[in-house]
Amino acid sequence: MTIGKGKVVYITYSVLSDAGEVMGQQDIPIGYVQGAQSGLFEEVEAALEGCVEGQRVEAHLTPGRAFGDRDPNLVVVDEIDHVPPTIRFVGAEAQLQNDAGDVMNFRVIEIADGKITLDANHPLAGREARCVATVVSIRDATAEEMRTGFPAEQGAPSLH
Repeated sequence: MTIGKGKVVYITYSVLSDAGEVMGQQDIPIGYVQGAQSGLFEEVEAALEGCVEGQRVEAHLTPGRAFGDRDPNLVVVDEIDHVPPTIRFVGAEAQLQNDAGDVMNFRVIEIADGKITLDANHPLAGREARCVATVVSIRDATAEEMRTGFPAEQGAPSLH
């Protein structure tokens, strides 16, 4: 069976930065429905078109079509004493709330001269990336799966 519109496809994948570092990886197969607006990056879905089980593909992801451009307004520099000791290291992650009550996820990207720099941009924002995907299985989609874009046994993603 080959991947085409109306097929439920399960893949594993890795997302690599322009420097080749693995930025994300999914080793447990996840599913989507080809051609059903599942939210999979268009470049990845296009690369998978016509593939068979076991086949591996690569898709080039540009900032504008994947993780977006960097937004300098999402970078905050503050005195290190203003943040809890538990996040005073590069790579730490924290949820912070602004005056409007919005909560955002930040990563510590730099600590220097008594200052800490936090960034809410996606780590790949403004950067080229590659997605390497391997096809695990393919089957026909039901009408309901075509409507939702996701396999019935998996369901659509939801906020935890």
